[in-house]
Formats: sequence, C-alpha cells, structure tokens
Amino acid sequence: MRVALISDTHLPSLIRTPDELGPHLAEFLASTELILHGGDVVRPLVLDWCEQFAPVVVARGNNDAFDDPRMEPLQFLELEGWRIGMIHDLRPEDRPVAQMIERNFRGTALDVIIAGDTHVERLEYRDGVVIMNSGSPTLPHHKETRLGTVGLLEITRDRLHAEILTLGTSEGRPNPGTPQHLVLEERRLVAATRNGVAHPHPNLTIER
Repeated sequence: MRVALISDTHLPSLIRTPDELGPHLAEFLASTELILHGGDVVRPLVLDWCEQFAPVVVARGNNDAFDDPRMEPLQFLELEGWRIGMIHDLRPEDRPVAQMIERNFRGTALDVIIAGDTHVERLEYRDGVVIMNSGSPTLPHHKETRLGTVGLLEITRDRLHAEILTLGTSEGRPNPGTPQHLVLEERRLVAATRNGVAHPHPNLTIER
C-alpha cells in the first residue's frame, strides 16, 4: 500500500490550488492510495483538491478554523497491521517516545507517529516507533511559497518503507528539504539514508 503524507498546505490568497506551483504534488498524490494530512490545511478547498487523487484523513491543525468530516484532532489507523497515530503538533519532538504516546495519543500503542506543524521534514526510528513529519509541500521551513517536501509510506505486513521526498525547485526559490528514508523488515531497521548518505549502522536507531 502506498500512502502519501502531506502537511501545512498554506497557500497565499492569490494561489487557488497547488497546481499553480506546478504538477509535482499532483503527480505524487496520484501515485498513492491514501493521503494522510498532518494538519494546517488552512483552506478547505485543498482537501477536495487532494481527494480527486485518493481518500484523505486529516489531523486538525491550529490554523484549521473550519469543520470537515475528514478531520479530527487525533487520528488512529491500522494499515497492514501497522498502528498509526496522527496529530498536528507533537512538539517538543525530542521527548521520550513513551511520553509522547502517553500524553499525545492517550497511551495507545503505535508503530508510526505522524505529525506536522513545524514545516520541517523529520524522519527517525526511536524505541521501536517511526516518527515522521513530512514538512510542507508549499511553505517548507517557513520560507516563501515554493515547492517543498512530502512523505511516503510503502507498507506490507512485514515491511515498511518511509521516505521524505523533495518535490523539485521553484524558479528562484531553492527547495530547502532534505531527502531521507528508512526501511523496516519484520519490525527491524535494515536501511536508512539522509541526503543520500547511508546510516553507518542500519541496525541501530536513527535520529536526525
């Protein structure tokens, strides 16, 4: 199963949909079966735009001043046996994982935590849990509107591939995102890279 992760789709008033930034985001979403939005949708039309590609599940952000049946403050999913929890604001992100789960997810056992809010991509594997923030496809690192980053989960019962992808470069506005990925096989970390450089000890926990 291919799952798209996006978050913080802030668009200025002069831009109606992400199509106006180029085809990159649409092409990515069209290759997936489910879209998980980490919140700060900001403009409701973005959800309808996304849903032309795949079903959408959203963790409500602090700038989401509207109601939508696809959106809740917390979201829980189980995909191919992997337990996924979604929340918009996970900060501080360096807390112990058990503390994050207890305080943010009501103590629910999780294999993957998905968050947004910071606009900065993050991918790590700590204490048996993948923690992932896809950054922002439209306002990465809080810089001016430009192409940024998205996340991808490729899931089977025995394997999880998590990846941060950069969408390209807007003219005159470099993409500040950093590509990275990790692979779990039978719940064991077997590979990880950051900006194309392999983690030297793939069987150990990887952090930023």
